[in-house]
Amino acid sequence: MPDVAADRLELTEAAASSGPLRHRALGMLAALRRVVPFEGAWLALADPEHPAYAPLASADLSDSVLTFFGGPTWADDIEVAGTNRPAPPRSPSDLPHALEMPSWADCLIPAGFHNGLGVGLFAPGGRHIGFLALLFESSAPPSRPVRDLLVGLTSVLARGVDPMRSLSAAAGLVRGATAGVVLRAAGGVETLPGLGDHALLRPGSPVLDAARAAIDVGLVHTAFLWPMGGRHAPEGHVRITALASSEDVPARLVGMVLVAPPGELCGLTPRELEVLGLIIDGLSNREIARDLVVAQRTVAAHVEHILTKLDSSTRTHAAIRAQREGLYVPRQSPSPRPRA
Repeated sequence: MPDVAADRLELTEAAASSGPLRHRALGMLAALRRVVPFEGAWLALADPEHPAYAPLASADLSDSVLTFFGGPTWADDIEVAGTNRPAPPRSPSDLPHALEMPSWADCLIPAGFHNGLGVGLFAPGGRHIGFLALLFESSAPPSRPVRDLLVGLTSVLARGVDPMRSLSAAAGLVRGATAGVVLRAAGGVETLPGLGDHALLRPGSPVLDAARAAIDVGLVHTAFLWPMGGRHAPEGHVRITALASSEDVPARLVGMVLVAPPGELCGLTPRELEVLGLIIDGLSNREIARDLVVAQRTVAAHVEHILTKLDSSTRTHAAIRAQREGLYVPRQSPSPRPRA
């Protein structure tokens, strides 16, 4: 007789493992099969911006079924069945004419599956994480005990496949981070669980533009400062850290942006931090003066003070140190002006 408690523990351990996301997904399906026996299964991540799903793991499904599941018809049928919303697992026997839907009539029944259970996976706050489909050769409706078992496991499965886990772990390495968002490939943002909100991380913020630009050029990690209360930082600075996503995270999540206290600024003034950002961009003193609408001798004085404070002999060395330590404010104009 199967030991359900031991099998559930194995599933929980698989979900909590620190291995790559796809390995966790495969391990969870293997453990789930001993709790809720099935003949086929499909586990996928949801895309909150599109009615689409990215497969993570499957069991005993033909290439034709997997291809069908990767297309728009399957996503449409999930929406029609209501399994893209928080709800108990549903089977075709719960829905009138479900077996006439394209996913069953054209794909699953010809493949030998005559019933199943589908359930959306959600985070505690309602964030849609993914979808699980269990498929059965028998046409008999899934029993109540089987449904109840799956209900009790959906939160475990959701935690196991949540890509935010990897991102949150990386965010924990940024000391003092108080707010954070995840950047989507399509341009939107998602709040990073466990961290607060911040005005600088809302859609349309130039901070997000600067962070995304750094990730787009291939930087895995970058940090810079941002003035609060206006260009001259009357309310001080915050430190912005942009981290590119690892290969373990779906491609639709390109990275994250975190807000933290500024840290030690080496005595650099708000204007000097701004000048450093322009030096890093490769601008000459003349170009910096034009950009900031000040005299060249003023810029030269700023550069001299920067070299002293950063213990640097050249502006190149100062730029390298400032970029490495995040001691600069990036240029806020849309694009560099052409050089004279």
